[in-house]
Amino acid sequence: MKKLLFILLSTVSILSGCSTKELKKEEALQLINKELNYPRVVDYYIFCSDPEHAKSLLDAGLEINGMVTVQKTQKLKDTGKPLVQFTEKAKPYLLPTQDKDKALDVQKVKIADEEVIDLSITQDGENKNTVWVEYTSVYKNITPFSVLMKRNLNEPVRHRVKFSLSAKGWILQKPVL
Repeated sequence: MKKLLFILLSTVSILSGCSTKELKKEEALQLINKELNYPRVVDYYIFCSDPEHAKSLLDAGLEINGMVTVQKTQKLKDTGKPLVQFTEKAKPYLLPTQDKDKALDVQKVKIADEEVIDLSITQDGENKNTVWVEYTSVYKNITPFSVLMKRNLNEPVRHRVKFSLSAKGWILQKPVL
């Protein structure tokens, strides 16, 4: 009976040890989502009292689209007041902003939502306890404020991260840029 129990426990430990060696796509996706905060909101800070930000909003056509109003000239008595005001049309895209930022006339706006759509796993040839995961993220729910970004949000973005196997399981390493 003791031998049977020992064989059973040995088999279970061997099988459970083998099952943790291979990183499954579902597990990799779950770890990436947890550790890198996907899906996430891509945001942008607008400095409402900064003339350069006001100009960039005008150049981007956000005043013409009715998202903001920009005070193009300022009288001496208005010095220090915000140059940029957000309209009702922009309210769905305004994100909560910390009080210290509000005091400096800074407003955070939503640009888009980013989420992972695909991933592939490559075993490191030298080390069996290391794998590379390449994943693709896309931007969804792109807002009119996306014109302020320097990149094309309609194109998917490829990322590469490294996972290492430890006694606790697979661990996501720092993303490789």
